[in-house]
Amino acid sequence: MDPQTLYLALKTLHVIGATVLLGTGAGIAFFMLMAHRTRDAALVAHTAGVVVIADLLFTASAVIVQPLTGAGLAHLLGFDLFRGWMGWSLLLYVVTGAFWLPVVWIQLRMRDLARIAAATGAPLPPAYDRLYRIWFACGVPAFAAVLGIVWLMVAKPA
Repeated sequence: MDPQTLYLALKTLHVIGATVLLGTGAGIAFFMLMAHRTRDAALVAHTAGVVVIADLLFTASAVIVQPLTGAGLAHLLGFDLFRGWMGWSLLLYVVTGAFWLPVVWIQLRMRDLARIAAATGAPLPPAYDRLYRIWFACGVPAFAAVLGIVWLMVAKPA
């Protein structure tokens, strides 16, 4: 494959990966928030189950694709991965991951607690609410970091 075609393929995959990370993150947050607000254990259990699947299919795939395509692009363009805006992007990527990994476990636990509550006809337990607050608190900096990465990719500040 000639360098121009490879560049365009990598750039396309990189932009799609960034879009998936941003879009899936926003969608998951929206649907979890809306389900949580109902306080309906069955709805929360179902939504959290779908969110876990979406995170594993879409977010995890993009998490793998982004550094591979980014490194490929940097190599083709002769950029140093650890300097300037690219270094800041990588740092924000690590920050995002540090918040995202616990969120996946939290979503699984919230799903399980909601399933138990729904099966027994009980309200969502206090443990669910504690996990929800942590989930929300982790989501804010993770989402902000992804927005920062997108800005850095577009602006490429010196």
